[in-house]
Amino acid sequence: MFAKAKIFLQDIKLEHSIFALPFAWLGLFMAGPGWPDLFVFAWVTAAMVSFRTLAMGLNRLFDRSMDALNPRTEDRALPKKKIRASLVWTLAGAAFLIFEWSAYQLGALCLWLSPVPVILATLYPFTKRFTWFSHFVLGGVLGIAPYGAWIAVTGQFAWAPAFLTLGVTCWVAGFDAIYALQDIDFDIKHGLFSFPAKFGIANTLRLTRGLHVLTVLCWAVAGFLGGMGMIYGFGLAAAVFFLIGEHQLVRSFGIAKINEAFFLMNAVVSITLFLAVVLDVTLKGSIL
Repeated sequence: MFAKAKIFLQDIKLEHSIFALPFAWLGLFMAGPGWPDLFVFAWVTAAMVSFRTLAMGLNRLFDRSMDALNPRTEDRALPKKKIRASLVWTLAGAAFLIFEWSAYQLGALCLWLSPVPVILATLYPFTKRFTWFSHFVLGGVLGIAPYGAWIAVTGQFAWAPAFLTLGVTCWVAGFDAIYALQDIDFDIKHGLFSFPAKFGIANTLRLTRGLHVLTVLCWAVAGFLGGMGMIYGFGLAAAVFFLIGEHQLVRSFGIAKINEAFFLMNAVVSITLFLAVVLDVTLKGSIL
């Protein structure tokens, strides 16, 4: 049982929670004042990890027949029958219960809103079958993280986390469209609606550049509305540098460097911006 569960966790790349976690934590720190309560920090972390596990489990389940046909994904655990679908359903169900319990611990509003990301995560695998807007659905799934963390601290809506969410949505949609370049021939052959399959490589690269410009603008507005200072500005400038590097890798090497562009650069972007917020909040607190 434990060996099979380990295969599942490896298959969903649990370590890639590093993309979403820094933005959830960023929402915690930006909601302020000062460092977040350890109780809230722990439950937000639990919510993020369990939700990503749920979302990836559902994605693997609903896509397993298509994954078996795709040379890039045919070695995944379900197509290769390394684990049973019943086990994935069980683990996804456990992750769902942990997520809902975490939302309950974080307050009534978090609990009431918790079905929203669950519904989006459930719908996402199916959107790839009928609309190129699927990239934005995935972006919205991850983009909710900083807003949820903000609500966990403040218990209310605000504009600063809304711009964080919009920025993350555009950021994820952009790099997911880049990632989909790997499957453009497969998607066309099997009638899947990725943006590259629908509009071609050149238009995909134009779209992602535009989305990432919008990402930076949204994060800049979020920092201003959230009361961030110069350190956040330096962090955002560094994030811009890494985003440019991501696009340069794709432009120069195509899909040959896709893993470096997708995983390494995006992890660095999220961690850089999070650390900038932590330093900003910490130094403000020491001055006050």
